[in-house]
Amino acid sequence: VQLQASGGGLVQAGGPLRLSCAASGRTFSQYTMGWFRQAPGKERGFVASINKSGGSTGYADSVKGRFTISRDNAKNTVYLQMNSLKPEDTAVYYCAADHNPFYSGIYYDSTQYEYWGQGTLVTVSS
Repeated sequence: VQLQASGGGLVQAGGPLRLSCAASGRTFSQYTMGWFRQAPGKERGFVASINKSGGSTGYADSVKGRFTISRDNAKNTVYLQMNSLKPEDTAVYYCAADHNPFYSGIYYDSTQYEYWGQGTLVTVSS
């Protein structure tokens, strides 16, 4: 599968932004999806994950209550709605996917994801 992330940009602190990640192929509903981010000088870290059906989600503590991950399997797209953005949310955001027909949960660990998008930059100004 190929992943194409979009929706990044410059936003003021407190504002919203929605990221999208479009996947190629016809089996999108069989992929666990995740969002990760990497700030300058820092390692890539987990943001959110959603299972194949969309019925189970997980978040990093730093974004819980502000970010929402969702998916539209008919459109082969996963979203990350980001509200109440803070300057510390500034990072390159990556979407990731893993195909495992026998697993219906979510993943927090980046090593569980096999496919990665190119990243989209989010800059939050104070």
